[in-house]
Amino acid sequence: MAKHGKKYREVVKKAPEGIVELAVAVNFVKDNALAKFDETAEIAFRLGVDPKKTEQTVRGTVALPHGSGKKVKILVFAAGAAADAAKAAGADFVGNEDLIEKVKGGWVDFDVAIATPDAMKEVRKLGKVLGPRGLMPNPKTGTVTDDTATAVAQSKAGKVEFRMDRHGNVSVPFGKLSFAADKLVENANSIISGVKGGKPSGFKGVYIKTCTVSSTMGVGLRVNIKD
Repeated sequence: MAKHGKKYREVVKKAPEGIVELAVAVNFVKDNALAKFDETAEIAFRLGVDPKKTEQTVRGTVALPHGSGKKVKILVFAAGAAADAAKAAGADFVGNEDLIEKVKGGWVDFDVAIATPDAMKEVRKLGKVLGPRGLMPNPKTGTVTDDTATAVAQSKAGKVEFRMDRHGNVSVPFGKLSFAADKLVENANSIISGVKGGKPSGFKGVYIKTCTVSSTMGVGLRVNIKD
């Protein structure tokens, strides 16, 4: 376990005990930022699903009403009209065979990858590079589509992806601490609704075991998740 500094330990002493309301957690995290930079606000869920069962996979996307505060680098694998549309929509990197070869070499200097269905025939071969980083385009998240312009625009506007890791946890950024508290609360509520909506059909038991709000360097608080 990492050893925390004096400032962190002082904040822990001030933290309210038990489970608190979302607005309380957001305000506490904002008021007790530890870093000199504008930290990212994060919300994390511990799910009760079995991550080893493919039918219990939890994954999806959420449009944050106030954006993520992060400049997102978008790569689009496409050719022809779809490539032109992606460029016009503001994609940072657009190409097909050339970009596929570049990624094969280990280049992953982007945050979102989008591909047309035709391009996916070759993009699938990049699984070992893109898969572990959560960058593989997927129809479920709207990143495999012929409508590249819309996909790029949504990602630029603040669409974020949530996906369960191999331990059954989901962690999603929902803004910067410089955001107004009410905007962070609205963003967080959008993610909570999205994760709740991602509950696998037929799942029995406690779906969301815990939900925690924190910042990049800060103390986390458990928050109340109302069903």
